[in-house]
Amino acid sequence: MLINFRFSNYRSFRDPAELSMEALGVADHQPSLLYHGTHKYLPGAAIYGKNGGGKSNVIRAFWLGVQFIRNAQRTQHESASVPVRPFALNDYSESQPTSFEYQYILDDIRYTYGFSATREKILSEYLSFAPKGRKTVVFERKGQQFTFPKNQDKKLKELISRTVAENQLFFSIACTMNYKPCICAMKWFRDYIYFSRNYTDIQEQIAKNAEDPDMLKAIVSYAKRADVGIENMKFEVGNVDFDGNKMLPANMPENVKEAFANFMHALAAPSSDAEAKLKISEVKASSLHKGVNRNGKSQSYQLGLFDESDGTRSLMAIAPAIERVLNCGGLFMADELDKGMHPTLVKQIVALFQSPKTNRSGAQIVFTTHDTELLNLELLRKDQLYFVDKNRDSGASELYGLDEYATHTRDNIQKGYMAGKYGAVPDIEIEEIE
Repeated sequence: MLINFRFSNYRSFRDPAELSMEALGVADHQPSLLYHGTHKYLPGAAIYGKNGGGKSNVIRAFWLGVQFIRNAQRTQHESASVPVRPFALNDYSESQPTSFEYQYILDDIRYTYGFSATREKILSEYLSFAPKGRKTVVFERKGQQFTFPKNQDKKLKELISRTVAENQLFFSIACTMNYKPCICAMKWFRDYIYFSRNYTDIQEQIAKNAEDPDMLKAIVSYAKRADVGIENMKFEVGNVDFDGNKMLPANMPENVKEAFANFMHALAAPSSDAEAKLKISEVKASSLHKGVNRNGKSQSYQLGLFDESDGTRSLMAIAPAIERVLNCGGLFMADELDKGMHPTLVKQIVALFQSPKTNRSGAQIVFTTHDTELLNLELLRKDQLYFVDKNRDSGASELYGLDEYATHTRDNIQKGYMAGKYGAVPDIEIEEIE
């Protein structure tokens, strides 16, 4: 469970920014909240902002930190630069470090992990945990100087510190060298975070979804929600048929896994590429729609998946990840969740996380959106609404919550946002039509 995420000096964010999932003293939608002891946390957060304002960079910052943490031990060879991208609209931020910090709960233990780095090297890094509410430092790093408060595993920790290059993370290297405290903390980053969009060509997440036996059931279920005409779907790999209403075998052959991974990639592709990729995919997928034959009787007719709308395919593409998170717990992050989707579908997805009936595992969703329907406070609380705006003079983005404004229960948040009351909307004049 994410508690909060802090970052600074990344892309359009020059100054420190924080996305907090800690619930405030708001009376609305109390049953939706997630609990850990006496603390209350939010099941979701929506981020609004104008085009080019920087809201996507909140998701990108989270993604970049997670990907580097997961892969630093194999991507950071001796001369590799650290993949940070500092604020570029001044003459000093490029030489300053970019920082990331994650606070989260896993297996009833609260963790804090963070690091700061320039393109050349890691400047600081730290990990602590609180198994019984009391903070215990696992390690701290300043440059190539490492501090370990306890003498336990002293030789192993010293060996790891000598192995870690200045452009690598101790956290990542320690996991490959079987240092248990880091392995336990790493589990959240590797197993409990999903993104709706990957910002590189590496599709590890899609491959993981393709190995899920429930993948096809999730795709069919969400396709039915997206399109009232879809009754079922059929899938074929080679000469083998897979019924969308059934689970895939747990021991799928590698060629079938790879085929479904490529299919998921094609499904998630932009509309301009999706049709071509789906046509050449080794997985032949078709949807069954209800129609009426010449005798006036109901009958099912088969359509190719590329005949479906962008919104339908988008929902199908993220369905396995959403279902996995809802069933197992974790965090789902989506950039432009509403892209190509009707507001009702977006509302349905968010409602799955807000309802204790469908969110039994403490799952969370963080997403950017332009869908102002969610600002009516019928589904989300005030402390679940964030805005990103960009300063015209400095070009720096700022992340802030609706809770920073004095709002009243009867306030029309949606109308106020569109009128510019909370910022984060385009400053343009609309011509009046006479």
